[in-house]
Amino acid sequence: MNFLRGVMGGPSAGPQPSGAETIQKLCDRVASSTLLDDRRDAVRALKSLSKASYRLEVGIQAMEHLIHVLQTDRSDSEIIGYALDTLYNVISNDLEEEEQEENLPKQVDDLGSQFTEIFIKQQENVTLLLTLVEEFDFHVRWPGVKLLTSLLKQQGPQVQQIILVSPMGVSRLMDLLADSREVIRNDGVLLLQQLTRSNAAIQKIVAFENAFERLLDIITEEGNSDGGIVVEDCLLLLQNLLKNNNSNQNFFKEGSYIQRMKPWFEVGDDNCGWSAQKVTNLHLMLQLVRVLVSPTNPPGATSSCQKAMFHCGLLQQLCTILMATGVPADILTETINTVSEVIRGCQMNQDYFASVNAPSNPPRPAIVVLLMSMVNERQPFVLRCAVLYCFQCFLYKNQKGQGEIVSTLLPSTIDATGNSVSAGQLLCGGLFSTDSLSNWCAAVALAHALQENATLKEQLLRVQLATSIGNPPVSLLQQCTNILSQGSKVQTRVGLLMLLCTWLSNCSIAVTHFLHNPANIPFLTGQIAENLGEEEQLVQGLCALLLGISIYYNDNSLENYRKEKLKQLIEKRIGRENFIEKLGFISKHELYSRAAQKPQPSFSSPDHMMFDHEFTKLVKELEGVISKAIYKSSEEDKKEEEVKKTLEQHDNIVTHYKKVIREQDQELEELKQRVNTLTSQNEQLQATVTQQVSQIQQHKDQYNLLKVQLGKDTQHHNSHSDTFQMNGIQVEEVSKLKEELEEWKNKHELLQGQLREKDSAIEKLKSSQLELGMTEQSSQTSKPGGLEHNNELQKELEMLRTQVQLQSAEISKLQLENQKLQVMNTSADPVSGDSGATAANSSESEGRLQQEIKDLKSEVKALSEEKESLKQHLDSSSSTVAILQDEKSKLQQEVAESKKEQDDLLVLLADQDQKLSALKIKLKDLGVPVEDEDDIESGDQGDEDEDGDEEEQD
Repeated sequence: MNFLRGVMGGPSAGPQPSGAETIQKLCDRVASSTLLDDRRDAVRALKSLSKASYRLEVGIQAMEHLIHVLQTDRSDSEIIGYALDTLYNVISNDLEEEEQEENLPKQVDDLGSQFTEIFIKQQENVTLLLTLVEEFDFHVRWPGVKLLTSLLKQQGPQVQQIILVSPMGVSRLMDLLADSREVIRNDGVLLLQQLTRSNAAIQKIVAFENAFERLLDIITEEGNSDGGIVVEDCLLLLQNLLKNNNSNQNFFKEGSYIQRMKPWFEVGDDNCGWSAQKVTNLHLMLQLVRVLVSPTNPPGATSSCQKAMFHCGLLQQLCTILMATGVPADILTETINTVSEVIRGCQMNQDYFASVNAPSNPPRPAIVVLLMSMVNERQPFVLRCAVLYCFQCFLYKNQKGQGEIVSTLLPSTIDATGNSVSAGQLLCGGLFSTDSLSNWCAAVALAHALQENATLKEQLLRVQLATSIGNPPVSLLQQCTNILSQGSKVQTRVGLLMLLCTWLSNCSIAVTHFLHNPANIPFLTGQIAENLGEEEQLVQGLCALLLGISIYYNDNSLENYRKEKLKQLIEKRIGRENFIEKLGFISKHELYSRAAQKPQPSFSSPDHMMFDHEFTKLVKELEGVISKAIYKSSEEDKKEEEVKKTLEQHDNIVTHYKKVIREQDQELEELKQRVNTLTSQNEQLQATVTQQVSQIQQHKDQYNLLKVQLGKDTQHHNSHSDTFQMNGIQVEEVSKLKEELEEWKNKHELLQGQLREKDSAIEKLKSSQLELGMTEQSSQTSKPGGLEHNNELQKELEMLRTQVQLQSAEISKLQLENQKLQVMNTSADPVSGDSGATAANSSESEGRLQQEIKDLKSEVKALSEEKESLKQHLDSSSSTVAILQDEKSKLQQEVAESKKEQDDLLVLLADQDQKLSALKIKLKDLGVPVEDEDDIESGDQGDEDEDGDEEEQD
């Protein structure tokens, strides 16, 4: 407090003393007044004064009173709101423009920080403020959010620590994002921006409080890239949460939030007239994608994010923007940088990018279109740097892509028609153009095509260039050294030297080709030995590096340029110490240190574009070994040569085994493919077998159903049906079928015997009828017996008729069964064929089955013939029955004639009965046993019944 009074200085002339007195009176009213209205009015007046020139006085005199109000008057939201606004005005440095134009003391800029220190000195004040922010009342919550944001701006780390140790401090602030009032929600986003800045612990808490979901929802509600400043604030907060925070990045990926970023980059056909806010939003969205795939992230996390971006279509969407027309230059540049890092080191994404074509006629690969921009000096510098970075990322750990680029330079693949421009042609054109920046970019791009690929370094030696009409072609290596010796610009020479160093490193054949030109070594030693200015020192260092590579990777195949002779040459013309000093110029250069920091080439101007990031790694690797190689003696060289030979032999063995392993892997892959093919075929065959088995089962079920139906029919006639199975007929069942056929034959013979018996009975009946009409006396004495015999004949005739009907019904059923058996026999053939296809091992049993089926068919045929004969016999029986009917009718006529005679006989019998009854009485009286009268009556009654039946028949 005393310090702030000292800052304020002594009283000056004017209204300031009266203002200070007014502030003092207002503070007294706030502290001593018992009425809430008075205190409220006083705080409102302090709020007004804090906006003007009395910010310092209000802060010094009223801060303690305002904090006391926050503690004691929480029931009144209005006075709390005034107190919070006043504190915000005192602490915040966001002064109005007119106030900034005033001649205020310099200490005013630091007032906010000093007042913040006073406020947070008591941690309870921040905790109290967090409690007030929880209030739903707008007049309390909104000023509280603004005050807390200002505190974080002034003293961020201290306030972050207080909030972090406060119970549920961060969680309470997260509720601001769910507030339905947009003003509070938007200011809550700004508060969380300040809260999460450079504090990984708070970033994790905020992320796990569902911040990603809420922020992405807000961005979607606001219209994605077409939204306003709220979208920008949300994107800045997302960057705070994800940048350099591996835990949050993994949580973002695992939560499938990368997929929700795809709609951000949907652009239409007409991309003209983008607003400044949309450009800003899209720029931040691209930066957010780059945060997830930054080369500084752990490789595993970067790779997983790259794959997720490919699978969800985000990379495809970015390539669409890349090839779209009308996109602003800065957005296009950032999109190129973003695509670069999405594909960097990811083979799947690199392959996709190689397949992207520009919407031109004829279509051209996107890589070719980008290289055309890189070697075009009229394009913006930042765009050319972005294209170079994209090309570098495309080739990073991508031997397939490297081979495709180098193949466009080889004689066998160059398009002779000249209708299309290849990537190799563009690189050669840029390498030898008059623009030094194009020279540098093309040289670095070609160096990346050779990075860590000895095979391509050897193949590039085959490239021949036609320099002018009439002159023989020269190799690419020779042309590079020719341009180098012509004394071009420093940037061009630096680029060519980096290309040559990359080309010759770890490739003895390329070193031999380089040394084969007698002008190269004198040129290098001359460049190194001269004392040139600072601009040329970088070139001298690179020449020393190239000469050292020529020594270190020399296989001594050229007698004049063996290692020992080159070392002697350095000793004589340059000096070892001078050579090492010149070699050290590279790593000591300022531009070298900048390039070594990150892979992306970022330069303030084209003149600073000297070193490539990958080349700095090569310098670090070779600088020490070259220095040692220069000081080694011939004996040490011999030992080293022996060691190298041993290592080469070991490498050859390893290479051989690698080749064998690779071949075995290929064979294994082929075998796996064959196994997969056979597995699929097996599955298909199993499916076919299963289908056939199901069909056979269906046939079995159908047969079983028919068998049950036949069984029911035969059970009705107390007989057994055939038990013929569709698949595998049992021998016992065939024998049963034969037995049943024999049984039917026996029944047939029995029926024929019964018919013969009936025929004999009919003949007997005829003869008895003839005997009946012979004499009257015999008819009178045997009349009751004749009538009984006649009735018996009638009954036998009816029984015969019913038996004949039953026999005809049985014969018809036999015919139906015969038809069903024939149907089953005909259906047994294809089924047996199917079963043979599925059970080849049972062919012998199936042959026996076929023989049994043939025998069964013959038996069925014989049965059908027997049925036909039985039917014929039945017809003859029917004719016999008709004859019997005629005989019956004749007999009935004879009975009618004899009835009259019977009536007369009855009269006589009545007289005889009277006589017999009288005689019986006499016999009883005499004691002779005679039949009862009831028996006689019953006998008579039976005779009368028979007579009645005969009458009914008449």
